[in-house]
Amino acid sequence: MNNQIVLYILIGSIALLIAIVIAYVLIRRKNEDVKYVRQLQEGTKRKSFNTEVIYQKLYVFYLRTPFIKRYLLKLRRRIEIINIDDEYLTRLQASKILTRAIAIVIPLSIAIIYVTHNNTLLMTILLIFEVFLLDTLLDGSVDKIDNNLLKQQIDFFTEIRHAYHEFNMVEEAIYQTAQDDENPEMARQAEKIYEVLISNDPESELEKYYDIAPNAYLKEFAGVSYLTKEFGDRKVDGASLYLKNLNNITQEMQLEILKRDKLNYVFQSLAVIAVVPMLALEPIKNWAIDQFSFVADFYLGKNGMIVQILILIATFVCYLLTRKLKDNGSTNMDTKNTENPWQAKLYKNPLIKKFVDLFIPKEGTKEARKLKNDMKNAASKDKIEWLYINRITLCIAAFILSFLFFMQLHNITIQNVYTDPTTTYNVMGKLSDRDYKTAMQLTESDNQYIEYYKNKQDLKQDEIEKAMKRGRINKDYVNSTDEQRKTAAARIMDKIKVVNSEYLSWVEVLGAMAIALIAYAEPVLMLKFQAKMRQIEMEDEVMQFQTIILMLMRIERVNVEIILEWLERYSNIFRDPISKCVNDYESGPWEALEAMKQDVNYPQFIRIVESLQVAVEKIPIRDAFDELETEREYYQAKRKESNERLIARKGRIGKAIGFTPMIALFVGYLIIPLVFIGLTSMSSSFDQMSAM
Repeated sequence: MNNQIVLYILIGSIALLIAIVIAYVLIRRKNEDVKYVRQLQEGTKRKSFNTEVIYQKLYVFYLRTPFIKRYLLKLRRRIEIINIDDEYLTRLQASKILTRAIAIVIPLSIAIIYVTHNNTLLMTILLIFEVFLLDTLLDGSVDKIDNNLLKQQIDFFTEIRHAYHEFNMVEEAIYQTAQDDENPEMARQAEKIYEVLISNDPESELEKYYDIAPNAYLKEFAGVSYLTKEFGDRKVDGASLYLKNLNNITQEMQLEILKRDKLNYVFQSLAVIAVVPMLALEPIKNWAIDQFSFVADFYLGKNGMIVQILILIATFVCYLLTRKLKDNGSTNMDTKNTENPWQAKLYKNPLIKKFVDLFIPKEGTKEARKLKNDMKNAASKDKIEWLYINRITLCIAAFILSFLFFMQLHNITIQNVYTDPTTTYNVMGKLSDRDYKTAMQLTESDNQYIEYYKNKQDLKQDEIEKAMKRGRINKDYVNSTDEQRKTAAARIMDKIKVVNSEYLSWVEVLGAMAIALIAYAEPVLMLKFQAKMRQIEMEDEVMQFQTIILMLMRIERVNVEIILEWLERYSNIFRDPISKCVNDYESGPWEALEAMKQDVNYPQFIRIVESLQVAVEKIPIRDAFDELETEREYYQAKRKESNERLIARKGRIGKAIGFTPMIALFVGYLIIPLVFIGLTSMSSSFDQMSAM
C-alpha cells in the first residue's frame, strides 16, 4: 500500500513537472510573440506628430461635407488613376491638396469680407468667384503630381533598359523594375502593365488599361511592350528595337516636360494678375473719394456701379480664357462626371426635356452639323442636350441677375439722394468735419421736402418755395431770402425728379434680354475659342504621329490597320477622321484612306496618309516611312522649335488677355473718372467764380 502511494506520488510529480515544462514553453513562446509584436510596433511608431492620420480623418470629414465633397471626389477621379489600387495614398493626397486649398481660400474670404463689407453686391460676386479660384488651386496641385509621374517615367525607363539587358524578357524587366519603392506612383503603373502582359487575355486587358492610363506615354509603353512580347524583339542597326522605341518615348516625354515647365512659367502669374483687379475695386474707390470728394457721385452712383460690373465681367471672362489657354496644351484628364452630370439628371425630367428639345436644332440641319463640328473641334465630351441645358440655364440666370442689377442701380441712385452730403458749392478736396456735418443737416432738411412732395403730380417749384416761406414742413427757410429759397427749391426739385424717375424702364428690360442672349451664346463661343487654341497644336500632334509610326514600322506583322488603330488611340485633334477611317477600313483600305485625306486640310497629316496609302498596296511600311528615321534629328529639332513657337504664341495671347482687366481697372475706373470729372468740376467752379 505504501509502495503504491509512493508510486502514485512519483507519477503525479512527473506529470506535474511535465505540465510545468509545457506551460513554461508555451508562456515563453507567447512572451516572445508579444515581444516581437512590440518590437514591430516600436519600429513603426512615429516619434513626431503624425500628420498622415490627421489627413485621413479630414478626408472622412470632407466626404461628409456637402459642398466640399464635390471637390474631394473631383480630386479622387484624377489621383486614383495615378495611384492604382492604393486607397491610402489616394485619400492622403486628396485630403492634403484640399486642406491646403481651403487654408488659402478661407483667409482670402475673410479679407474680401473685410474690404467689401460696405458693398454687398461686390462682396457676393467676389465670394462666388472664389469657387472658380478653388478649381484653379486644385488643378494646379494635381498637375504637380501628374508632372512628377512623367519625371518618374524617365527614371523608370532608364532602369528598364538595364533590367532588359539582364533578363532579355519584357515582362520580367518590368516586374523587376516595378519593385523600386523610390518612385511609388510609377511602380504601381508598372505593376499594372505587368499584370496585363501575363494575363490570359492581354489584348483585352490592354484595352482596359488604355482607358485608365494617366498619360499617352504610358499607353505607348504598354502597347510597345505588348507587341514586343507577342511578336518578339529584333536587332536594328545592332541595337534592340524595343530599347530604341523606349528611347523614342523618352525623348517625347522630355519634350513634353520642357513644354509644360515653360507653359507653367509663362502662365504662373497671369491668373493672379487677371484676378487682382476684382480685389482692388473697393480700395481704389475709397482712396479716390477720400482724396477727391468731387468723384463721390460717380463712384457711389449708378455709373460707378456699372463700371464695376463691367470690370468684374471682363475679369471673369479673361480668367476663364487664361485657364483654357493654358490647359489646352496639357495631357490632363477630364475630371468632369461625364456619365451622369447634373445636366443629365435635369434632362430626365419630362417637362424640362420637352422644353430643352425646342431649342436643339433638328438632326441633319446645317445648324446641327455646324454645332457638332464645333464640339468635335473643341474635343468636348458633352452631349448636345447638356450643352443646351447650359445655354438655357445661363440665359435665364443672366436675365434674372441683369433685371435685379438694374433694379439695384435705381435703388442706389435713390439712396444716394437721401444720404449724400449736400453742399452749396463745388468741393475740390475732402470736406472737413464741420462742413460735412453742415452738409448732412442740409440733406436731412431736403429729405423732409422730398418725402412730402415726391408722389405729388404736376409739382411746381413755386409750391416748394411757398412751403419754405411759411415753414409748413420745417422752419429752416423761414428767415431766408427769396433768392436763397429759390436756390434751395430748385435743388430739392431736382432731387424729387431723380427719385420719381428711377424706375425700371423698357430699355433696361431690353438690355437684360440682350445680356441674356450673350449668355446664351457663351458656351458656343467658348467651344470656338477652344477649337481655335487646339488648331495651334495641330503640328505638335502630327509629330507625335510620326514618332508612333517610327516605333511601329519595324515591328514584325504590323500593318496599316494596326498603325491606324494606334493613331486613333493617341489622337486628339484628328480623332474623328481617323476613327471614321478605321471603321471604313474593312470595306476598302485605299478608299478609306482617301476619304480621310479629303476630311483634313493639314499638309503634314495628308503626307502621312499618302504614305499609308502607298504602304497598303505597293511597298512595305518600313520603306514607305523610311524618311522618318533618316530625318529623325531634323524632326526632333523641328519639334523643339515648334514647341517654342507654340509657347511664345500662347504667351502673347495669354498676356493680352490676362492684363486686360488690370488696364480696364486703372484706365476705366481710376484715370478717366478723375480726369473727366475733375475737369468738369474745375470748369463749373470757374464759371461760378466768373459769375461772382
